[in-house]
Amino acid sequence: MRVLVVRCGALGDLVYSTSVIDALKFEYGEGVQIDFVTTPSSAKLFDCDERVHNVFLLKHKKVPIIFSSQKKAVIKESQKEPYDLLINFEMGKQFKSFVEKIKAKRKAGWFCENINITKTHMVEICKEFYSNVISKENLDKSYPRLVGAKFDDIKTKFALPDSYIIFSPSNSHNKKKGINYRAWPHGHWKELLTMIPNEMKVVMIGAKGEEAFFEPIKPYDDNVIDLVGQVSIPQMVSVVENAKALVVTDTGTAHIASAVSTPVFCLIGPTPEEQTGPYKTPYNDVFIIKSGVKCSPCYKTKVMEECLDNICMKNISAETVYYKIIEELDLH
Repeated sequence: MRVLVVRCGALGDLVYSTSVIDALKFEYGEGVQIDFVTTPSSAKLFDCDERVHNVFLLKHKKVPIIFSSQKKAVIKESQKEPYDLLINFEMGKQFKSFVEKIKAKRKAGWFCENINITKTHMVEICKEFYSNVISKENLDKSYPRLVGAKFDDIKTKFALPDSYIIFSPSNSHNKKKGINYRAWPHGHWKELLTMIPNEMKVVMIGAKGEEAFFEPIKPYDDNVIDLVGQVSIPQMVSVVENAKALVVTDTGTAHIASAVSTPVFCLIGPTPEEQTGPYKTPYNDVFIIKSGVKCSPCYKTKVMEECLDNICMKNISAETVYYKIIEELDLH
């Protein structure tokens, strides 16, 4: 059984879709071969995941097939040996002809069948895209799940302690012009750091190239371990998986924590938590922290465009976050 999955969004989008991997294993057996088409940056999520057989990279999604060697490579592979099943998560019109030209005995998902979206959270919406090829029993017990690098090697390399929590202040919008509406103010992060007991180690994580974003939070106290820009995505997955908790805004690392069952304290303002917040499963703990302003959520609306102060995030105090953490975790 050979299956091709098309998911070419950002890192969080790919995490949402990973529930399809276990769903396919449950339905068709451990021998099912699963290939993915995804973006080069997100593809690193599968570097240590033996459940995924092959990853096709697609850097430029909007380039027509005739000019795209990467799209042609996927189509050519399917022509040599048609896939038994294609599952497409992509809704952009630029994927329609691409999905149509891929050879597969059966196709599911957008552009392949009528999809009636009735769910709210992105994980549940993803499940609707492949619900016709997976039994309800197997669908219901499938959740996003990730496989990271070997933690023992990472722990030794970065001298990580046995117990630590993670702060992930940055997000994918940190380099965009104007207000970063998903961000919690640097001053709030700095204040929260001073509240954490000295005996509790805090690991600071962020992607390579985001180092400048963290400068206003410095200098760090001795209990902070700075891994910003130093770990790969598979290493980050393991660092998050072995943490006592993650403190984060609505961004990719929040979804990683959810997928590896690490307690996540997610600070949310403009985005709708019920749709894009970290996904709650029977195996994890998700704590959403909000300021409760009436205009939130407002993501991608006129309200957000006209907001000049980002009050929904500013009004979440460091004290509120700290007391939520000590209420749920034993930091001593």
